[in-house]
Amino acid sequence: MTQPTKPQLDAACQTLALLVAPVRLHLLWLATVGEHDVGTLAERAGVSITTASQHLAKLRLAGLITASREGRRQIYSVDDPHVLVLIEQIIDHIAPDGTVAPDAPKHPRGGGPRSVMVPS
Repeated sequence: MTQPTKPQLDAACQTLALLVAPVRLHLLWLATVGEHDVGTLAERAGVSITTASQHLAKLRLAGLITASREGRRQIYSVDDPHVLVLIEQIIDHIAPDGTVAPDAPKHPRGGGPRSVMVPS
């Protein structure tokens, strides 16, 4: 595994900074499990359509979420396998009660990240 460059680290920090807002992380998670319009995302995340739209715009600008037009509606989804794995891993890392999940397998130092299957 090669050491990350400063531009990689800076971009990674900017991406992760977007996810510190729980509503943004929730919207992104919802988009990883299916395609939804803004009204559905807002309802499932428990926020107004205006709030959801503002957060979705930021996630789109960062390239974390995509939108496609279906008639007059925008349909949001996540296509990038890196984003799918990132969201899956962080949610799996945290137990439902908010603590770190106790069953995370350890991997030897220097062995790199374990491989994860991403559904196609």
